[in-house]
Amino acid sequence: MTLTQLRYLVAIADAGFNITQAAERVHASQPGLSKQLKQLEDELGFQIFRRRGRSLEGVSPAGARVIESARRILAEVANIRSFAANERGEQRGRLLLATTHTQARYVLPPAIAGLTRQYPQVSVDLFAAGDAEVLARLDEADFGLLSTAGPPPATQGVAVPLYRWRRVLLVPKAHPLAQRTTPPSLAELAMYPLISYESSTHPESSLQRAFAAAGVSPKIAMTARDANLIKAYVRTGLGVGLLAEMAVSGREDADLQVVPAPLELPECITWAVVPRDRVLREYALALLHALAPQIDRRDLRRVLEGSQPPDWPEPPRWQVR
Repeated sequence: MTLTQLRYLVAIADAGFNITQAAERVHASQPGLSKQLKQLEDELGFQIFRRRGRSLEGVSPAGARVIESARRILAEVANIRSFAANERGEQRGRLLLATTHTQARYVLPPAIAGLTRQYPQVSVDLFAAGDAEVLARLDEADFGLLSTAGPPPATQGVAVPLYRWRRVLLVPKAHPLAQRTTPPSLAELAMYPLISYESSTHPESSLQRAFAAAGVSPKIAMTARDANLIKAYVRTGLGVGLLAEMAVSGREDADLQVVPAPLELPECITWAVVPRDRVLREYALALLHALAPQIDRRDLRRVLEGSQPPDWPEPPRWQVR
């Protein structure tokens, strides 16, 4: 049994049993991956995956336990390597960050630019997706970034609060809301079609809960993950854009009017979620600190190591930050 075989095994499970996709993930050939899987199953004496012809269609009960153990082993191996690299003072490596599109486009560029100036031999891989996909990638990412309007994200990782922000409305200059200097109520906003993030349609979303509490229903004309797409369709007159305040730029969006969102919509917090018991490289810790300078770097390290309970300071407002 080898670490390579365990890595291939986890890749197959994470690729939904698709051998071709698994091989691409680990930069291996499909025949080579299949050969390593067969050798591992021969050694164990049972099949890890259920098969239909040549295709894999699921995991056997015994295979599920093997995959679970393989994940723990690979995580500990990665921790040992990170710890050793930190002890050597090694300043090269790869940082994988899972994040939402808004954070990737409007928050991370200056922070990552500063990181690469400090650590020029570090490469950064960004995986931009929805909140659920961000959490799903934490088994391989150094940490993830996502936002909630309420309690921390439901995860087994360590959630670090970075900053608070509010939503804003974006409309064409000729729109009836464009002349407002005060936020409309949710009842007033319900009169117009909305263009917002894809999570807005989820019954448990803060937007849906706020409208329900006000006794009205939003008219969701369109949703998108990318704030730039929301803006593009606002310009067509399809509806009122509802998006994060950091996604609006006075220079880029000068043709549109920013209007305060209804006060009933709760404030949001952007969190960094670090897999529990993960040993972060120094450059990953440096990026975290750049995103949350209000947190003492030594406290951050102790909490992530499990030697200190989290007692985070109040995250600052985005505009203040």
